[in-house]
Amino acid sequence: MRVLPPGARALILCAVLAACGCVAPALTDSATPWPAVALLGVLCLGCELLRSCRLLGSRMPEGMGAFFPVVLAAVYLLPPAAAALVAVPAALAAPVVQRPVWVRRIWHAAQQATAARVAAQVYGLLGGPATLGGAGPGATDARVADFPYAVVPAGAAAVVFCLMLTALDAAVLAAAERRPAITGRRGLPATSSGGTAGLAPYCVHGLAGLMMAVMWRSPFGLPAALLVLLPMYISCWVFAQYTRERAAHQATIRALVQAVDIKDRYTRGHSERVGQASAMIARELGMADDRMEVVRIAGILHDVGKLGVPTRLLRKDGPLTPEERRVVELHPEYGHEMVRGIGFLGEARSAILHHHERVDGTGYPYGLAGEQIPVLARVVAVADSFDAMTSTRSYSRARPVPVALAELERCAGAQFDPAMVRALVDAIGRHGWHPVVTSDDDVRVVVPRGGATAPAPSSAPSSASSSAPAPPGRGAGGGA
Repeated sequence: MRVLPPGARALILCAVLAACGCVAPALTDSATPWPAVALLGVLCLGCELLRSCRLLGSRMPEGMGAFFPVVLAAVYLLPPAAAALVAVPAALAAPVVQRPVWVRRIWHAAQQATAARVAAQVYGLLGGPATLGGAGPGATDARVADFPYAVVPAGAAAVVFCLMLTALDAAVLAAAERRPAITGRRGLPATSSGGTAGLAPYCVHGLAGLMMAVMWRSPFGLPAALLVLLPMYISCWVFAQYTRERAAHQATIRALVQAVDIKDRYTRGHSERVGQASAMIARELGMADDRMEVVRIAGILHDVGKLGVPTRLLRKDGPLTPEERRVVELHPEYGHEMVRGIGFLGEARSAILHHHERVDGTGYPYGLAGEQIPVLARVVAVADSFDAMTSTRSYSRARPVPVALAELERCAGAQFDPAMVRALVDAIGRHGWHPVVTSDDDVRVVVPRGGATAPAPSSAPSSASSSAPAPPGRGAGGGA
C-alpha cells in the first residue's frame, strides 16, 4: 500500500469495509443456503483458475477477462449477501500482473462483492426471484420461469453489475493515477471491469447466468445448469483466441508502419491517413465491412516496401536523379515480397504491389491499365496522392483540400480511376476530412463543403521520395 497515493489507499480501505458489510449478513444469517453458496463459489473459482491453466494445448489468453455468468447466476439465485460472498474466492485467485499483487486482488474481491450485492438488491426490487420459477436452488416444483418478463430484472441486474465495476475502477484509477474519472473508465484491464465498452459482454454473461439459474431451479437441477455453463465458457475461450489473434495482427501492422516511420521520418502519419482516406472511399463505394478493413490495412501498409530503399534516398531533400528514382520505384515490389507470407493481409497484398499503377498504363511496376489494376490498388492510389498533396513536402507546401480534390478530378481517367476519385470527393463533401494523425501535424483539416477551411501548423518537410504532387503537367501524386 506504500506505493499508492493516500487517496487510493483510503478508497481501497473504504471498498474493503463496504464489501465486508455486504457479505457479513450471509455469515450471520442461519437461513443462508450454504450448499448453494459453496457450489457456486467453487464453480466460479474453477472457471477463474482455468484461465491460468493449459486448455486444448494452449494457455488461456491474458485478455480474456473474468468469467461472470456464475456470479450473475448467484445474483439471481441467492440472497444479496450470499451472492456477494460467491464472488470473493474467484476474485482473490484472479491472475494479476502489476504490483502490488495482493492489494489488487483484495481490491478486485471487494469490488466484485460490492457490485454483486448491489446487483442482487436491484434484481430483488424488480421482482426477479418471482420470475424464475421453483422455490430455490435444487427445487423440483412444477412452476416454470416467466419468460420474457424474467429477462427484464436479470438484464437490469447485469447492467448494474457492469456499471458498478466500471465506476469503482474509474474511481481507483483516478485516485491512484490522478487522472479524471471520466478517462479512468476507458481502457481498463480485462481482469478488472472492462469499462463501459464491455456492457454488451456483461449482458451476454447475464443471459447465460439467467439460463443457468432457470435450469438450476427446474426439475432438471444442477446437471442442466452445468450444461448451460460449459458451452458458454468454451465460446468465451474461442472468442478470446480470436481476440488474441486479431491483436497479434494489429501488432504486426503497427510494427511495420513504425519501422517505415523511423526510416522515412518526413512521412510520419502518412500511412495512417492513407488508410483512413482509403476506408472513406471504400465506404462510399458500398464495400462490405470486412473488405473495407482490408482496404484500410492496404492503405496503412502501402509504403512498407520503403524499408528496402536506401535511407539516404528517402531523406534526400532535393529532387531525385533518374537512377535514384528507379531505385525508389522498386518499393512496391519490395513491399509485396515483405508481406507475401502474412496470410491475413489477403487482397491487401495486391494493393501494396500496384498502388502506383495508372489507369492510362504509364505507371509502375508493371504498367497495368484500367481494369487490369486491382480495385483496392486503385482506391489506395487516390488516397495516397490525396494525402501527399495535402501534406507539406520538402519541395512544396500542403495544398488546401479543395485544391487537392480538384487536382484529383483533373487527373481522373488518366492517372486515377474516376469512380474512386468521385467516391473520395463525395465522402469528404459529406463528412469532411478529419485526419487521425498520431505522428505529425502537417495536414489541413476541413469541414464539409460550405464550411471553413482551417490549416494546421506545418511541421518538417516530407521526403522527396513520397507520393507527392508532381511538377505542373505531370499530374497529381507523380512521386515515387
